[in-house]
Amino acid sequence: MTHMPPDLLRFKDRILFLSEDPDKVASQLAGQALARQAAGTLRDNVSTDEITPVPAMTRWDDRLGRIPYTGFKAGQRLPIGRDAIRDAGIEVVVAGARYGKGSSREHSPAAERAAGVRLVIAESFERIYRQNADNIGLLTSTDFGLIEQIRRGEPITLSELLADRDQLAAAIVRAGGLIEFGQRHLRAVSPQPMAVSGEAPPPRTLFEKIIERNLLATPVSAQAVHPGAGVFVRADWRFIIEYYAGMAIHMLERRFGSALSLVDPERIVMFEDHTSYAEESTVHVRLGLLTQVREMCEVQRNFADRHQLKFFRTLPEDEAAADEGGHVAGISHAVMSEQFALPGQLIVGTDSHTPHSGALGCLAIGVGATDMANAFVTGAMRVTIPDTIRVEFTGRLGPGVTAKDAVLHLLSQPAIRAGGALGKVFEFCGEAVRAMDTDERATLTNMVAELGGLTGLVEPDDETVHYLKERRGINFQIESWMRSDPGAPVAEHLRIDCAKLGPMLARPGDPGNGLAMAELAARVPITIAYGGSCTGGKRADFDHYFAVLRWAFDRGLKVAPGVQLYLQFGTTAVRDYCIARGYMPVFEGSGARLLQPSCGACANCGPGSSVSAEQVTVSAINRNFPGRSGPGQVWLASPPTVIASAIAGELMSFEGLQARH
Repeated sequence: MTHMPPDLLRFKDRILFLSEDPDKVASQLAGQALARQAAGTLRDNVSTDEITPVPAMTRWDDRLGRIPYTGFKAGQRLPIGRDAIRDAGIEVVVAGARYGKGSSREHSPAAERAAGVRLVIAESFERIYRQNADNIGLLTSTDFGLIEQIRRGEPITLSELLADRDQLAAAIVRAGGLIEFGQRHLRAVSPQPMAVSGEAPPPRTLFEKIIERNLLATPVSAQAVHPGAGVFVRADWRFIIEYYAGMAIHMLERRFGSALSLVDPERIVMFEDHTSYAEESTVHVRLGLLTQVREMCEVQRNFADRHQLKFFRTLPEDEAAADEGGHVAGISHAVMSEQFALPGQLIVGTDSHTPHSGALGCLAIGVGATDMANAFVTGAMRVTIPDTIRVEFTGRLGPGVTAKDAVLHLLSQPAIRAGGALGKVFEFCGEAVRAMDTDERATLTNMVAELGGLTGLVEPDDETVHYLKERRGINFQIESWMRSDPGAPVAEHLRIDCAKLGPMLARPGDPGNGLAMAELAARVPITIAYGGSCTGGKRADFDHYFAVLRWAFDRGLKVAPGVQLYLQFGTTAVRDYCIARGYMPVFEGSGARLLQPSCGACANCGPGSSVSAEQVTVSAINRNFPGRSGPGQVWLASPPTVIASAIAGELMSFEGLQARH
């Protein structure tokens, strides 16, 4: 149970500056105290993959305290080993901008806290990470002035630490965490109708309208929707995956025992989507994690059965031959879009790519395990209202240029790379977006996680109605309120001329390392080409994989010697679509390894991950943080570029391949 923090806090002078210099990191762990300037340049973009690499996610208790920062990269080294933080007695960690970017895994702040870290100071924080830290009692601050106070042995008041936080966030921290806060304030919350006046309401964004329709009245949350307000909302759907379920279930059963009762269990969905290929994950096998993976899955299966929850089990490859379309499986947020999400709804899930469903005009938000545990027992979800950034993609994308190229270009913009979009809502619009099908729109909303935003939305239109009819047999009527009002205030309006965009890449290390293919200065040979993941495993993506392979085979071209091609379906519906369209003979004839629907190489959870630092991968996944898909170098690219590169044996666009042959 999280305990309420005292009002007056004292910290030991055991501060770890996460420096870019690995020797300085090592010296601090050995006992040397460094002044801020002596620590040198601090690492920006410290990801949750570095704080807690994927294997750590099979644990959810105090054993996490052995592994924080074991994936942290400084220079070309990993200077922090197992037990290093605990053994060094570190209480305060200091880093640069965009701390905690990437996955929504609450294992990261939980591991830091279990190792003895009490306070993280950074120039800025990713929204999910900071919210997760609040929820479990790990303190965070952007005030670097606190460092000298700690050095001098001066106490710090909790009010100082909470000075830049909204009222609701501060109340949760003061309560000792979200579960305790929820039991005090959220057990009998009710919808809060907006005040009615004789005047017409001011113009509002679609995001604000959905929040208003789901707003809950509590004694300590804001009573109106405006940027900076902390509110609670009721979600139409809540979903969780196996890597987070263990932690959430552990919290709930420890707190409530046999008295545990879930709110609206018919609106909870559980997924087993990250462990289909654990037996083929080099990391999982090498570290002996398969027993823990099986235990983790069993915990979720038992919980789903006990509470009679909707549950989507993985489809192992040895069962695929016997499956005739009756078993539905796939990546959680992709299945949510295919089967559950509707325009105007509010969805929360324990995956940073939950905004995938925003392509349908619904509000979809990624959260951590404690947020979901609290939502299970109260039905309430915390949101701090952000500003909105409207991204208008003007013109039309050229042949062979996809939504993935557009979002990689957006990620490369200096303001985005610097964290200017942290926690904000992205509203995608413009001629190019209107011309996209829903799968392509989902690439934009999915990768809001990489942009650092809270969520992304596309206003529902005729394409949305067509998607729902074709995929789900629903005759959906778009209501007049399901759009942003003309003149609705936005913090920024970005315009990108899609007619000027060509195929894009992101250099290894970060999705923001954007580079136009035309600017690639030297030949880059590859050894792995991977097409799949939630971003690259949709119907539209497999249309691209097929089109490039078909073109190549018609000209006698094959996958280059020394290159292994992997194609992984996002859902069983995508796999069945490819079978029905006659794609499979071409895929099989290419020599590609066809993988059943699930997360895979993207999260280092199966085939397609590198196994050595020398390997170079071109991938349709959404993020390429250090170590994320193995120790090799991962370049991000669009589906056509992935296949063209596999044929060429080096990074190459489809246009470039066509010009060569």
